[in-house]
Amino acid sequence: MTQQGVRWSADQVLALAPDAASRKAGSKLGAAGPWSEAGSSDEGTVWGLCKGSGSRPYQTVVDIADVSGPAYKCSCPSRKFPCKHALGLLLLWAGGDEAVPQGAAPDWAEEWIEGRRKRAEEKRTAPTSGGGNGDPEAARRRAERRAGLVTAGATELEQRLADLLRGGLAGAEQAGYGLWEETAARMVDAQAPGLAARVRELGAIPSSGPGWPVRLLEECALIHLLDQGWLRREQLPAGLAATVRSRIGLPASADGPAARDRWLVLAQYDTSDAKLTTRRVWLHGTDSGRTVLLLSYGAAGRAPELALPVGLVLDAEVTAYPGAGQLRAALGEQFTPPAPAATRPPGVTTAQAAARYGTALRDDPWLDSVPVTLDRVVPAPDGDSWQLADADGESALPLTPAARARPGLWRLVALSGGAPVKVFGECGHRGFTPLTAWPEGPGEGIPLC
Repeated sequence: MTQQGVRWSADQVLALAPDAASRKAGSKLGAAGPWSEAGSSDEGTVWGLCKGSGSRPYQTVVDIADVSGPAYKCSCPSRKFPCKHALGLLLLWAGGDEAVPQGAAPDWAEEWIEGRRKRAEEKRTAPTSGGGNGDPEAARRRAERRAGLVTAGATELEQRLADLLRGGLAGAEQAGYGLWEETAARMVDAQAPGLAARVRELGAIPSSGPGWPVRLLEECALIHLLDQGWLRREQLPAGLAATVRSRIGLPASADGPAARDRWLVLAQYDTSDAKLTTRRVWLHGTDSGRTVLLLSYGAAGRAPELALPVGLVLDAEVTAYPGAGQLRAALGEQFTPPAPAATRPPGVTTAQAAARYGTALRDDPWLDSVPVTLDRVVPAPDGDSWQLADADGESALPLTPAARARPGLWRLVALSGGAPVKVFGECGHRGFTPLTAWPEGPGEGIPLC
């Protein structure tokens, strides 16, 4: 489950919630009142019966020992994973042995656990098919056809950027968002989703406040650089060429050597659009000092299945994706279930964080931010904005507009209380976005997103 006898905190449990409504509803069920026959086992199972609106209580069981994160089963009709009953049960379990004592699982819980673990073992030991999805020659022809489409799209986009600059940036303000949406649609047709996403972002810049023409010109320059990188990819070093393919939006597989470490979960947060929910999980290798990013996806309105709350440590292998300076990795074999730990990552000053981002841009000019842990910083107002200042007062980093709009800012201010804290987040050209903070002295990481 976790390390034997070690239970998760309430914050770690609530980090599993698929949305704010589930978090609120689950919190209400985190008391003993609605529960009966709740129990847990050394093997990592938690179960209980929760009184609902019907005559029969809901049967809820959670497998905490699953190496991919908790798995849930509940007889309620909810389609959310985890449902509010699973969250409530885990909150009850996090409170200690009094509410959820150890014991033998009931038949209905044991049956689900045994079946699930049997299927997982069969999947793990099943032979890998060597047939693939077609012969290599057909795959090569498909790749060539797509490359031709992308090349045509990049060439067309270059012409549109040239027309924009020739006519002047004021024309972009007059044309409205339709200009960019139509261009983005053309990039989708060219099978270059990365270019399409960047073009759509251009549409939000005109009339967005003082200095918008400069910001628009900067973003156009980055798109031009990406276009040229694709059109001249044969002349690029292998790592940079792989980065260009990734930024264009071409699929890639994790193909680096597997790296085993004890990975500390630094942050987990979701972003959503009309079609997709993307979950980002930052991990820090406690032995290697390496930081990697796991990405997982779910349909719009549904949280991805991978759930690794802040503060857990997992003994596992990760495999890097290709690309110069690439931090994205795929989670491989996990040797023990995730377990809470008091580990903290080492930190740097704000000046060192800014320098780290500058260095990373040499490998990936399109990089928005890099993961950084700031050591001993204090949140402080800066006019109408906020910043994180080194405790010695030598330098500071402004917070991004997105960070200033989040409730997590006030959680960070309250945690600090004017004293230095350690903060993990993303440092980029827009500023710093705090994601997790630790108080000085003992204490677990507090998610800020």
